[in-house]
Amino acid sequence: MEQELQARAAHLAGIREKAEAEMARIGIDATFIDRLVDTFYGRVQSHPRLGPVFEGRLAGRWPDHMEKMKRFWSSVAFKNGAYGGKPVQAHLGVGGMSADLFPEWLTLFSETLGDIAPSEQAKDWFMATAERIAKSLTLSLFYNPALDDPARTTA
Repeated sequence: MEQELQARAAHLAGIREKAEAEMARIGIDATFIDRLVDTFYGRVQSHPRLGPVFEGRLAGRWPDHMEKMKRFWSSVAFKNGAYGGKPVQAHLGVGGMSADLFPEWLTLFSETLGDIAPSEQAKDWFMATAERIAKSLTLSLFYNPALDDPARTTA
């Protein structure tokens, strides 16, 4: 059992080291993660459609959310386990949230990366990751498989 635990710890350390090396290669470090989150969510707050939805959920809790998002992106980029939340559950029941907001979120994210990403590879990596996250959240929150049922008839 002890040997299995040591092997797992070594495996996880290898994953983290590989991720950190890849991020370093494209110019990503913890300072960039902080800047990305601060810049992006500053823009979200002033966005005409996204701002009110986020403010409705986060009023008085923005600093906590910003720290959570820094842990989230650090965990995604560096595979360091810094984030232990449940993104789908966190987005359930958010007033004003709709599937059509995700493309706007992605556009704003892309614009932010275009302004601050240290390399084209960093921008591409973060955008591909954000697109996967947006698709996953959209499907989890808004997709109804019954609507795709071939046996379902339309009137």
